[in-house]
Order: sequence, then structure tokens, then C-alpha cells
Amino acid sequence: MTKLGFQLYSARNFQPYSEIFVKLGKAGYAEVEGFGGIYTDLDEAGLKSLRAELDKNGLTMASGHFSPDFLDGQVQKSLTIGKILGMDSIYAPHLAADQRPTNAAGWLAFGKRLQEMSKPYKDAGFEFGWHNHDFEFVKQADGSLPIEQIFEGAPDISWEADIAWVIRGGGDPFAWIEKLGSRITAVHVKDIAPAGENKNEDGWADLGYGTVPWAKLIKTLAGTKTKHYVIEHDNPSDVDRLITRSIASFKSF
Repeated sequence: MTKLGFQLYSARNFQPYSEIFVKLGKAGYAEVEGFGGIYTDLDEAGLKSLRAELDKNGLTMASGHFSPDFLDGQVQKSLTIGKILGMDSIYAPHLAADQRPTNAAGWLAFGKRLQEMSKPYKDAGFEFGWHNHDFEFVKQADGSLPIEQIFEGAPDISWEADIAWVIRGGGDPFAWIEKLGSRITAVHVKDIAPAGENKNEDGWADLGYGTVPWAKLIKTLAGTKTKHYVIEHDNPSDVDRLITRSIASFKSF
């Protein structure tokens, strides 16, 4: 069976992580995905302690998110984090609204920045890619789509496809999997609540309890190079429910 991961950002409001690791291990998850807030401020001793907590619960931090600025400005620290925690994949996850270009040329330049940024990480043996939100699928005033410009500018990076954000951005996930499937190395697996529901959870849902056609998507994604399927929910009200429901739904697919 495909190993299932859990994006730890989903549990940021349910600290401590040591307890989350216990729950994930007992539920049957094999992997977790980290984000900057967990490890960028840790020294080597702190990173080794975190690794020990993961190991104790049978978990591997197979992938991690790092901001573009951190990946650019803290190359050695990023490499150290990735190596100590046992990552095989590094993804740049987001660009703040005030940093986003507004036209094709700007997004192409950002793609070229990612291409250049990727080199020391790829040289060290890591997969390196971009994780999307919704804004990459929203047409710019000049008619361009940021997602196309990013990958044109960065021909050698991969894509961590956050399918629910593709849908929120107005994109057809099946069309984008067909178009960019050769780039996909990881997938965020999360669900969208029916319109008007789960407002206290920003309209997201536990996997299998929303409207995203995941059973069909998983079959389609089987034709890609996806190594990591990562459960995520951006604002769950009950992390225990999220953990148990999501892995049960994933197994049913």
C-alpha cells in the first residue's frame, strides 16, 4: 500500500507535536511533512531530538516546506535540516500576496528564481519543487496563468500538487494532471466541504467528507511519479477526527 503522510501544519493549533506523533503512529501513518515553523529555529541538537521523536513513533519526515526566502538565504541551514530529519523532498510552498508578480514576465522571472534556487538542493540529492495554492490558477490581467509561467521558468523542478487549491483557484484538476503530470512528485490530499458548510473550518473538510472526487483522482495520479500522498486540512476543528477519518478514507480509495 502507498505510504500516507500528514502535513503537520494541519496540527499547528493542537500542540504539542510529540502527542500528535503518537496519534499519527497509532493511526497507521508512515510519514509526515514539515513546515518552517517546526524546524527553522532549531539547532542541530533540537533537530536530532525532533528526529528521535519521529523515529520513536515509526514516522519519517519525508518532505518539508521552506519559504523561498529561507531556501535562498539559508542554504546550508536548509540542507542540514533536511539531512538530519531524513527528508528526500524539499518544496517551496507559498509566496506572500505582497511579493506576487502581476504579469507573465514577473511569474516567469519567479520561475527562473526557483530554477536557480533548486540547484544546491538537487545537487545534494533532494527532490525540489513548488507547492501551489489557488493564486497560481487565477488569470492575470494579461491573460497568463502563473502556474504555466512558473514551470516554464523552472524546467527542472517538480510539483507538489495541492489539488483542493487547484479547484479553489478555478482549475480542473484532471486537466492539470494531464498537462503537468510529469512534474508531480507529491500530492496534498485534502477535501472541500459542500458550499456553505464547515465555515468554522474555512470551508475545508476531512478527506472523504467533502466534494473533491478523490477516488477517481487517486487512480489518475497513479500514472504520475507521485512519491508522497500527504493528508492536509488548513483549519480543522478536531485533529483526532481528521487523523482517523482521513486515513480510513484514503485506504478506501
